[in-house]
Amino acid sequence: MTFIDFLSTLLTGQNLALLGAAVAVFVAGMGSAKGVGMVGEAAAGLLTEDPSKFGKVLILQALPGTQGIYGLITAFLIVFKIGILGDPVELTVAQGTYFIMAALPIAVVGYFSAIKQARVAVSGVNLVAKRPDEVGKAITSAALVETYAIFAVLVSLLLVLFAQVG
Repeated sequence: MTFIDFLSTLLTGQNLALLGAAVAVFVAGMGSAKGVGMVGEAAAGLLTEDPSKFGKVLILQALPGTQGIYGLITAFLIVFKIGILGDPVELTVAQGTYFIMAALPIAVVGYFSAIKQARVAVSGVNLVAKRPDEVGKAITSAALVETYAIFAVLVSLLLVLFAQVG
């Protein structure tokens, strides 16, 4: 078996589509894990001083986790679209590549928006430490960053939904 034969066996349309699903989950998930961790560190510092603020900072910590969920939803949709859980659809290499490209908006934007959202949420934790009644403003500021992750997941989902397969 030559290297070219090996590559043609490995790089099938189905495998490329699965790679797209994996990229959506892994990259967006890495951003969410980093973001939730960043806010968790700030929240832990505040909670050592005032444990009663746990409920207020918990929402701020959870916000950067949504991008990973969006990546997971995109991956599930790809898996369903290509029939992995039912009747697998034959895909060309071009169709498989299409699914990688469809996964990129939520993967890339999800990664960066989770980290940026975490930075805003960390500032929100600092705001709650000094002015607990301003938690709504802190949550709103962090949630605004979410808008771009929502745009990205919509693009990814529409690309997957309208993909021509089979």
